[in-house]
Amino acid sequence: MDDRVPTVTRLETAAPPEIASPASPKSKRGKAFLAFLAILILAGGAYYFHSRSETQHPNQTQTPAGRPPMDGPGGRSMPIAPVIAVRATKGNIGVYFTGLGTVTPVYTVTIRSRVEGQLMKVYYQEGQLVHEGDPLVEIDPRPYQVQLTQYEGQLLRDQALLENARIDVGRYQQLIGKKAVPEQTLATQRATVAQDEGNVKSDQGLVDSARLNIAYCHITAPISGRLGLRLVDPGNYVQVGASTSLAVITQVQPISVIFTLPEDQLTAVLQRVHAGRRLAVETYNREMTARLSTGYLTTLDNQIDQTTGTLKLRAVVDNKAGLLVANQFVNAKLLVEQKRNVTLLPSAAIQRNAQRTYAYVIQSDETVTLRNLKLGTSEGGQTEVVEGLAPGELVALSGVDNLREGVKVKAQITDNGSSS
Repeated sequence: MDDRVPTVTRLETAAPPEIASPASPKSKRGKAFLAFLAILILAGGAYYFHSRSETQHPNQTQTPAGRPPMDGPGGRSMPIAPVIAVRATKGNIGVYFTGLGTVTPVYTVTIRSRVEGQLMKVYYQEGQLVHEGDPLVEIDPRPYQVQLTQYEGQLLRDQALLENARIDVGRYQQLIGKKAVPEQTLATQRATVAQDEGNVKSDQGLVDSARLNIAYCHITAPISGRLGLRLVDPGNYVQVGASTSLAVITQVQPISVIFTLPEDQLTAVLQRVHAGRRLAVETYNREMTARLSTGYLTTLDNQIDQTTGTLKLRAVVDNKAGLLVANQFVNAKLLVEQKRNVTLLPSAAIQRNAQRTYAYVIQSDETVTLRNLKLGTSEGGQTEVVEGLAPGELVALSGVDNLREGVKVKAQITDNGSSS
Protein backbone atom coordinates (compact mmCIF):
# COMPACT_ATOMS: atom_id res chain seq x y z
CA MET A 1 0.00 0.00 0.00
CA ASP A 2 1.33 3.28 -1.09
CA ASP A 3 1.86 5.49 1.89
CA ARG A 4 2.29 8.57 -0.29
CA VAL A 5 -0.40 11.10 0.22
CA PRO A 6 -1.70 12.34 -3.05
CA THR A 7 -1.08 16.06 -3.83
CA VAL A 8 -4.23 18.01 -4.33
CA THR A 9 -3.86 20.67 -7.15
CA ARG A 10 -6.03 23.82 -6.86
CA LEU A 11 -7.67 24.85 -9.99
CA GLU A 12 -8.05 28.73 -10.17
CA THR A 13 -11.09 29.75 -12.01
CA ALA A 14 -10.67 32.99 -14.22
CA ALA A 15 -12.83 35.89 -13.18
CA PRO A 16 -15.56 36.77 -15.63
CA PRO A 17 -15.18 40.17 -17.55
CA GLU A 18 -16.68 43.28 -16.05
CA ILE A 19 -19.87 44.31 -17.62
CA ALA A 20 -20.29 48.15 -17.77
CA SER A 21 -23.26 49.15 -15.89
CA PRO A 22 -25.56 51.77 -17.44
CA ALA A 23 -24.65 55.45 -16.56
CA SER A 24 -26.72 57.11 -14.01
CA PRO A 25 -28.59 60.41 -14.68
CA LYS A 26 -26.31 62.22 -12.30
CA SER A 27 -23.23 61.31 -14.36
CA LYS A 28 -24.83 62.68 -17.57
CA ARG A 29 -25.56 66.04 -16.00
CA GLY A 30 -21.92 66.39 -14.91
CA LYS A 31 -20.56 65.88 -18.38
CA ALA A 32 -22.95 68.42 -19.92
CA PHE A 33 -21.91 70.95 -17.32
CA LEU A 34 -18.23 70.43 -18.17
CA ALA A 35 -18.90 70.93 -21.90
CA PHE A 36 -20.82 74.12 -21.24
CA LEU A 37 -18.02 75.37 -19.02
CA ALA A 38 -15.42 74.71 -21.74
CA ILE A 39 -17.50 76.61 -24.29
CA LEU A 40 -17.85 79.50 -21.90
CA ILE A 41 -14.10 79.63 -21.33
CA LEU A 42 -13.40 79.63 -25.09
CA ALA A 43 -15.90 82.42 -25.65
CA GLY A 44 -14.33 84.49 -22.91
CA GLY A 45 -10.87 84.01 -24.37
CA ALA A 46 -12.04 85.05 -27.82
CA TYR A 47 -13.63 88.17 -26.42
CA TYR A 48 -10.46 88.97 -24.46
CA PHE A 49 -8.19 88.75 -27.51
CA HIS A 50 -10.70 90.63 -29.68
CA SER A 51 -10.77 93.45 -27.11
CA ARG A 52 -6.96 93.68 -27.11
CA SER A 53 -6.92 93.81 -30.90
CA GLU A 54 -9.48 96.63 -30.85
CA THR A 55 -7.31 98.52 -28.34
CA GLN A 56 -4.14 98.24 -30.43
CA HIS A 57 -5.81 98.62 -33.90
CA PRO A 58 -9.06 100.52 -33.49
CA ASN A 59 -11.63 100.27 -36.22
CA GLN A 60 -11.34 103.27 -38.54
CA THR A 61 -14.64 104.91 -39.12
CA GLN A 62 -14.82 105.59 -42.87
CA THR A 63 -15.75 108.99 -44.18
CA PRO A 64 -18.23 109.34 -47.02
CA ALA A 65 -15.28 109.63 -49.38
CA GLY A 66 -13.96 106.24 -48.22
CA ARG A 67 -10.94 107.67 -46.32
CA PRO A 68 -10.17 107.45 -42.57
CA PRO A 69 -10.55 110.64 -40.56
CA MET A 70 -7.68 112.25 -38.77
CA ASP A 71 -8.87 111.02 -35.35
CA GLY A 72 -10.36 107.60 -34.59
CA PRO A 73 -12.56 106.54 -31.71
CA GLY A 74 -11.39 107.75 -28.39
CA GLY A 75 -9.29 110.51 -29.96
CA ARG A 76 -6.65 108.11 -31.32
CA SER A 77 -4.55 109.91 -34.06
CA MET A 78 -4.19 108.53 -37.58
CA PRO A 79 -0.90 108.24 -39.60
CA ILE A 80 0.53 111.52 -40.99
CA ALA A 81 0.57 111.78 -44.81
CA PRO A 82 3.87 112.95 -46.37
CA VAL A 83 3.52 115.52 -49.20
CA ILE A 84 5.69 117.84 -51.25
CA ALA A 85 4.39 121.39 -51.05
CA VAL A 86 4.99 124.71 -52.78
CA ARG A 87 4.14 128.27 -51.85
CA ALA A 88 1.99 130.56 -53.94
CA THR A 89 3.95 133.61 -55.06
CA LYS A 90 3.32 137.08 -56.40
CA GLY A 91 4.79 137.81 -59.81
CA ASN A 92 4.24 138.63 -63.47
CA ILE A 93 2.80 136.42 -66.20
CA GLY A 94 2.38 137.05 -69.91
CA VAL A 95 -0.70 136.58 -72.07
CA TYR A 96 0.41 134.90 -75.30
CA PHE A 97 -1.29 134.07 -78.59
CA THR A 98 0.30 131.06 -80.28
CA GLY A 99 0.26 130.26 -83.98
CA LEU A 100 2.01 127.92 -86.38
CA GLY A 101 4.57 129.72 -88.51
CA THR A 102 7.14 129.29 -91.27
CA VAL A 103 10.64 130.74 -91.23
CA THR A 104 11.01 133.10 -94.20
CA PRO A 105 14.25 134.98 -94.95
CA VAL A 106 14.00 138.75 -95.17
CA TYR A 107 16.21 138.58 -98.28
CA THR A 108 17.03 135.66 -100.57
CA VAL A 109 19.41 136.13 -103.52
CA THR A 110 20.02 133.66 -106.34
CA ILE A 111 23.47 134.23 -107.83
CA ARG A 112 23.62 133.97 -111.65
CA SER A 113 26.29 134.98 -114.11
CA ARG A 114 25.90 138.23 -116.08
CA VAL A 115 28.66 137.33 -118.51
CA GLU A 116 29.62 134.22 -120.43
CA GLY A 117 32.81 132.35 -119.82
CA GLN A 118 34.58 129.54 -118.08
CA LEU A 119 34.20 129.26 -114.31
CA MET A 120 37.74 129.51 -113.02
CA LYS A 121 37.49 129.59 -109.21
CA VAL A 122 34.94 129.06 -106.42
CA TYR A 123 35.95 130.88 -103.25
CA TYR A 124 33.16 129.88 -100.86
CA GLN A 125 32.41 126.76 -98.85
CA GLU A 126 28.97 125.20 -98.79
CA GLY A 127 26.89 126.51 -95.90
CA GLN A 128 29.35 129.32 -95.19
CA LEU A 129 28.28 132.60 -93.65
CA VAL A 130 29.40 135.43 -95.92
CA HIS A 131 29.31 139.19 -95.67
CA GLU A 132 28.36 141.68 -98.33
CA GLY A 133 31.26 142.10 -100.78
CA ASP A 134 32.99 138.77 -100.06
CA PRO A 135 34.26 137.04 -103.27
CA LEU A 136 32.23 134.03 -104.36
CA VAL A 137 33.27 132.85 -107.84
CA GLU A 138 35.52 134.01 -110.68
CA ILE A 139 34.83 133.71 -114.42
CA ASP A 140 37.65 133.91 -116.97
CA PRO A 141 38.06 137.69 -117.57
CA ARG A 142 40.64 137.52 -120.39
CA PRO A 143 38.22 137.87 -123.34
CA TYR A 144 36.82 141.03 -121.82
CA GLN A 145 40.27 142.41 -121.08
CA VAL A 146 41.09 142.04 -124.78
CA GLN A 147 37.91 143.90 -125.70
CA LEU A 148 38.80 146.62 -123.24
CA THR A 149 42.19 147.14 -124.87
CA GLN A 150 40.56 147.35 -128.30
CA TYR A 151 37.95 149.87 -127.19
CA GLU A 152 40.48 151.98 -125.36
CA GLY A 153 42.57 152.23 -128.58
CA GLN A 154 39.52 153.21 -130.60
CA LEU A 155 38.69 155.83 -128.00
CA LEU A 156 42.15 157.37 -128.23
CA ARG A 157 41.90 157.58 -132.03
CA ASP A 158 38.50 159.25 -131.98
CA GLN A 159 39.61 161.65 -129.26
CA ALA A 160 42.52 162.74 -131.49
CA LEU A 161 40.17 163.28 -134.45
CA LEU A 162 37.87 165.33 -132.25
CA GLU A 163 40.72 167.49 -131.04
CA ASN A 164 41.86 168.16 -134.62
CA ALA A 165 38.31 169.00 -135.71
CA ARG A 166 38.00 171.53 -132.90
CA ILE A 167 41.27 173.20 -133.97
CA ASP A 168 39.95 173.49 -137.53
CA VAL A 169 36.80 175.18 -136.27
CA GLY A 170 38.95 177.80 -134.56
CA ARG A 171 40.92 178.45 -137.75
CA TYR A 172 37.75 178.76 -139.87
CA GLN A 173 36.32 181.24 -137.41
CA GLN A 174 39.38 183.48 -137.90
CA LEU A 175 39.23 183.13 -141.68
CA ILE A 176 35.52 183.98 -141.71
CA GLY A 177 36.38 187.28 -140.07
CA LYS A 178 38.77 187.99 -142.93
CA LYS A 179 36.25 186.65 -145.44
CA ALA A 180 38.83 184.12 -146.61
CA VAL A 181 36.50 181.11 -146.49
CA PRO A 182 32.77 180.81 -146.93
CA GLU A 183 30.53 180.33 -143.89
CA GLN A 184 29.46 176.96 -145.22
CA THR A 185 32.93 175.61 -144.57
CA LEU A 186 32.73 176.68 -140.94
CA ALA A 187 29.31 175.07 -140.52
CA THR A 188 30.55 171.82 -142.04
CA GLN A 189 33.54 171.75 -139.73
CA ARG A 190 31.33 172.30 -136.68
CA ALA A 191 29.24 169.30 -137.77
CA THR A 192 32.43 167.27 -138.02
CA VAL A 193 33.30 168.23 -134.43
CA ALA A 194 29.86 167.11 -133.23
CA GLN A 195 30.27 163.82 -135.11
CA ASP A 196 33.66 163.20 -133.54
CA GLU A 197 32.24 163.98 -130.09
CA GLY A 198 29.60 161.29 -130.68
CA ASN A 199 32.27 158.79 -131.70
CA VAL A 200 34.24 159.54 -128.57
CA LYS A 201 31.17 159.00 -126.37
CA SER A 202 30.40 155.72 -128.13
CA ASP A 203 33.97 154.58 -127.64
CA GLN A 204 33.81 155.56 -123.99
CA GLY A 205 30.64 153.45 -123.62
CA LEU A 206 32.39 150.45 -125.13
CA VAL A 207 35.29 150.92 -122.75
CA ASP A 208 32.97 151.16 -119.76
CA SER A 209 31.06 148.09 -120.92
CA ALA A 210 34.25 146.06 -121.20
CA ARG A 211 35.33 147.18 -117.75
CA LEU A 212 31.90 146.26 -116.36
CA ASN A 213 32.12 142.79 -117.89
CA ILE A 214 35.49 142.33 -116.25
CA ALA A 215 33.90 143.33 -112.93
CA TYR A 216 31.09 140.83 -113.56
CA CYS A 217 33.72 138.11 -113.92
CA HIS A 218 34.51 138.56 -110.21
CA ILE A 219 31.20 137.78 -108.50
CA THR A 220 30.85 138.94 -104.88
CA ALA A 221 28.11 138.49 -102.26
CA PRO A 222 25.39 141.12 -102.71
CA ILE A 223 24.07 140.61 -99.15
CA SER A 224 25.23 139.07 -95.90
CA GLY A 225 23.83 135.62 -95.23
CA ARG A 226 24.36 131.90 -95.44
CA LEU A 227 25.26 130.12 -98.67
CA GLY A 228 23.60 126.92 -99.75
CA LEU A 229 25.06 124.00 -101.65
CA ARG A 230 27.44 124.62 -104.55
CA LEU A 231 25.51 124.27 -107.81
CA VAL A 232 28.30 124.60 -110.41
CA ASP A 233 31.84 123.24 -110.26
CA PRO A 234 34.97 125.03 -111.53
CA GLY A 235 35.78 124.39 -115.17
CA ASN A 236 32.21 124.57 -116.45
CA TYR A 237 31.18 127.14 -119.04
CA VAL A 238 28.50 129.46 -117.73
CA GLN A 239 26.12 131.47 -119.87
CA VAL A 240 23.94 134.49 -119.35
CA GLY A 241 20.33 133.57 -118.60
CA ALA A 242 21.10 129.93 -117.84
CA SER A 243 18.56 128.15 -115.65
CA THR A 244 21.28 126.86 -113.34
CA SER A 245 22.38 129.37 -110.73
CA LEU A 246 25.84 129.62 -109.19
CA ALA A 247 24.75 129.91 -105.55
CA VAL A 248 21.88 130.95 -103.28
CA ILE A 249 22.31 133.29 -100.30
CA THR A 250 19.68 133.71 -97.62
CA GLN A 251 19.82 136.30 -94.88
CA VAL A 252 19.62 134.48 -91.57
CA GLN A 253 20.39 137.23 -89.04
CA PRO A 254 17.83 138.66 -88.65
CA ILE A 255 15.24 136.42 -90.22
CA SER A 256 11.47 136.63 -90.37
CA VAL A 257 8.70 134.27 -89.31
CA ILE A 258 5.29 134.35 -90.95
CA PHE A 259 2.61 132.86 -88.70
CA THR A 260 -1.18 132.86 -88.49
CA LEU A 261 -3.69 133.76 -85.78
CA PRO A 262 -7.46 133.14 -85.72
CA GLU A 263 -9.58 136.16 -86.47
CA ASP A 264 -11.19 136.16 -83.01
CA GLN A 265 -7.79 137.10 -81.53
CA LEU A 266 -7.09 139.94 -83.94
CA THR A 267 -8.99 142.64 -82.05
CA ALA A 268 -6.66 142.48 -79.07
CA VAL A 269 -3.62 142.53 -81.36
CA LEU A 270 -4.86 145.41 -83.53
CA GLN A 271 -5.75 147.53 -80.53
CA ARG A 272 -2.20 147.34 -79.26
CA VAL A 273 -0.62 147.81 -82.69
CA HIS A 274 -2.72 150.90 -83.39
CA ALA A 275 -1.76 152.24 -79.97
CA GLY A 276 1.88 152.14 -81.08
CA ARG A 277 2.97 149.23 -78.91
CA ARG A 278 5.81 146.98 -80.03
CA LEU A 279 4.70 143.39 -79.48
CA ALA A 280 7.36 140.79 -78.70
CA VAL A 281 7.41 137.42 -80.45
CA GLU A 282 9.15 134.20 -79.38
CA THR A 283 9.72 131.18 -81.59
CA TYR A 284 9.69 127.60 -80.29
CA ASN A 285 10.22 124.15 -81.77
CA ARG A 286 7.28 121.95 -82.70
CA GLU A 287 7.15 120.31 -79.26
CA MET A 288 7.15 123.73 -77.51
CA THR A 289 10.07 122.54 -75.39
CA ALA A 290 12.86 124.85 -76.57
CA ARG A 291 12.88 128.57 -77.38
CA LEU A 292 14.73 129.20 -80.63
CA SER A 293 14.77 132.99 -81.00
CA THR A 294 13.10 136.25 -80.01
CA GLY A 295 12.00 139.32 -81.95
CA TYR A 296 9.12 141.70 -82.63
CA LEU A 297 5.98 141.85 -84.71
CA THR A 298 6.55 144.00 -87.81
CA THR A 299 3.42 143.80 -89.96
CA LEU A 300 0.04 142.16 -90.54
CA ASP A 301 -1.49 141.00 -93.79
CA ASN A 302 -4.33 143.07 -95.27
CA GLN A 303 -6.92 140.30 -95.59
CA ILE A 304 -8.16 137.22 -93.74
CA ASP A 305 -7.96 133.83 -95.37
CA GLN A 306 -11.64 132.85 -95.67
CA THR A 307 -10.89 129.12 -95.90
CA THR A 308 -9.13 129.01 -92.53
CA GLY A 309 -10.42 132.16 -90.79
CA THR A 310 -6.86 133.26 -90.00
CA LEU A 311 -4.64 136.25 -90.71
CA LYS A 312 -0.93 136.17 -91.55
CA LEU A 313 1.50 138.14 -89.43
CA ARG A 314 5.23 138.72 -89.92
CA ALA A 315 7.76 138.95 -87.12
CA VAL A 316 11.48 139.62 -87.42
CA VAL A 317 13.63 137.66 -84.96
CA ASP A 318 17.35 137.92 -84.26
CA ASN A 319 18.27 134.24 -84.77
CA LYS A 320 21.56 134.83 -82.95
CA ALA A 321 22.00 131.13 -82.24
CA GLY A 322 21.40 130.23 -85.89
CA LEU A 323 18.71 127.68 -84.98
CA LEU A 324 16.21 128.89 -87.59
CA VAL A 325 16.43 127.72 -91.20
CA ALA A 326 14.42 128.96 -94.17
CA ASN A 327 11.07 127.14 -94.62
CA GLN A 328 11.30 125.61 -91.14
CA PHE A 329 8.01 125.11 -89.27
CA VAL A 330 7.96 126.70 -85.80
CA ASN A 331 5.53 127.83 -83.13
CA ALA A 332 5.31 131.60 -82.74
CA LYS A 333 4.16 133.09 -79.42
CA LEU A 334 2.95 136.69 -79.56
CA LEU A 335 3.06 138.53 -76.22
CA VAL A 336 -0.16 140.54 -76.08
CA GLU A 337 -0.23 141.57 -72.41
CA GLN A 338 1.97 141.37 -69.33
CA LYS A 339 0.02 140.88 -66.09
CA ARG A 340 1.95 142.18 -63.08
CA ASN A 341 1.78 141.44 -59.34
CA VAL A 342 -0.67 138.55 -59.60
CA THR A 343 -0.87 135.38 -57.51
CA LEU A 344 0.98 132.53 -59.22
CA LEU A 345 0.90 128.81 -58.51
CA PRO A 346 2.62 125.92 -60.30
CA SER A 347 0.13 124.31 -62.63
CA ALA A 348 0.99 120.87 -61.24
CA ALA A 349 -0.47 121.83 -57.85
CA ILE A 350 -3.92 122.50 -59.30
CA GLN A 351 -6.45 119.65 -59.11
CA ARG A 352 -9.52 119.25 -61.31
CA ASN A 353 -12.59 117.10 -61.52
CA ALA A 354 -15.86 117.32 -63.35
CA GLN A 355 -17.36 119.78 -60.86
CA ARG A 356 -14.60 122.15 -59.83
CA THR A 357 -10.98 123.29 -59.86
CA TYR A 358 -9.28 123.20 -56.48
CA ALA A 359 -6.07 122.75 -54.50
CA TYR A 360 -5.11 121.29 -51.11
CA VAL A 361 -3.96 124.17 -48.92
CA ILE A 362 -1.82 123.28 -45.89
CA GLN A 363 -2.90 125.22 -42.84
CA SER A 364 -0.86 126.36 -39.84
CA ASP A 365 -1.86 123.26 -37.82
CA GLU A 366 -0.40 121.04 -40.58
CA THR A 367 -3.80 119.88 -41.77
CA VAL A 368 -5.07 120.29 -45.31
CA THR A 369 -8.21 121.97 -46.48
CA LEU A 370 -9.72 121.76 -49.93
CA ARG A 371 -9.87 125.24 -51.53
CA ASN A 372 -11.84 126.05 -54.69
CA LEU A 373 -9.87 128.19 -57.17
CA LYS A 374 -10.69 130.59 -59.97
CA LEU A 375 -7.88 130.60 -62.52
CA GLY A 376 -6.63 133.08 -65.10
CA THR A 377 -3.69 132.91 -67.49
CA SER A 378 -1.42 129.86 -67.69
CA GLU A 379 2.09 130.09 -69.10
CA GLY A 380 5.38 128.27 -68.67
CA GLY A 381 4.19 125.89 -65.95
CA GLN A 382 2.70 128.74 -63.87
CA THR A 383 -0.98 129.64 -63.52
CA GLU A 384 -2.59 132.85 -62.36
CA VAL A 385 -4.98 132.34 -59.43
CA VAL A 386 -7.68 135.00 -59.54
CA GLU A 387 -9.63 133.85 -56.45
CA GLY A 388 -9.18 131.29 -53.69
CA LEU A 389 -5.49 131.67 -52.81
CA ALA A 390 -3.16 134.32 -51.44
CA PRO A 391 0.59 134.71 -51.98
CA GLY A 392 2.60 132.83 -49.37
CA GLU A 393 0.04 130.07 -48.75
CA LEU A 394 1.38 126.53 -48.84
CA VAL A 395 -0.19 124.12 -51.35
CA ALA A 396 0.32 120.37 -51.72
CA LEU A 397 2.16 119.66 -54.97
CA SER A 398 2.50 115.87 -54.92
CA GLY A 399 1.18 113.04 -52.76
CA VAL A 400 -2.36 114.39 -53.06
CA ASP A 401 -3.93 110.98 -53.75
CA ASN A 402 -4.11 110.24 -50.02
CA LEU A 403 -5.38 113.66 -48.99
CA ARG A 404 -8.86 114.54 -47.80
CA GLU A 405 -10.31 117.40 -45.82
CA GLY A 406 -8.65 117.66 -42.39
CA VAL A 407 -5.89 115.09 -42.98
CA LYS A 408 -2.67 115.89 -41.12
CA VAL A 409 0.41 116.07 -43.33
CA LYS A 410 4.16 116.39 -43.13
CA ALA A 411 5.19 118.84 -45.85
CA GLN A 412 8.50 118.99 -47.66
CA ILE A 413 8.64 122.44 -49.23
CA THR A 414 10.07 122.79 -52.72
CA ASP A 415 11.00 125.96 -54.55
CA ASN A 416 12.10 125.91 -58.22
CA GLY A 417 13.03 122.27 -58.01
CA SER A 418 15.02 122.49 -54.73
CA SER A 419 13.47 121.06 -51.57
CA SER A 420 14.01 121.90 -47.93
